Amino acid sequence: MSCVVPVVDYEPPVLRAAPERAHLVRPRGAPAPRRPAPPTAQPAPLRAAAGFADAALRRVLEVIDRRRSLAQLRPLLAAGLVDSLLPAIARQEGRGAAQLRRLRIQPVGTDGSVAEVAATYSRDDRTHAIACRVEQVATPTGVRWQVVALHIG
Repeated sequence: MSCVVPVVDYEPPVLRAAPERAHLVRPRGAPAPRRPAPPTAQPAPLRAAAGFADAALRRVLEVIDRRRSLAQLRPLLAAGLVDSLLPAIARQEGRGAAQLRRLRIQPVGTDGSVAEVAATYSRDDRTHAIACRVEQVATPTGVRWQVVALHIG
């Protein structure tokens, strides 16, 4: 037997009047205010992390859709993450292909070697979330990016 419990309404009350707008006037001849840098102007390590995360998440979705083999994820994901995808692969039987839509990246720390990624993907008519943490790891062939945490919604 299931039970339905009402949830407290935390929404603010609806404003009936339009909020007043502040009019800021710049004196004639005064320089225009500086605008923040566009979002595409990212530091090089963050751009590299974003490129890696985009490719890795696309590959994860392709493996879940059975368009790629699970072995192709082993170089990109930390050791235990590859095996954790098996239940997700089993759940996607007979569904449409997933398409990565939007990706946001946030650096962790100041050295640029770790980043957290949040992304959305669509499957059929629904939008889902996927998130991961990428880190630079040292390997015998050099330093490379690797997904060390993954959450698929």
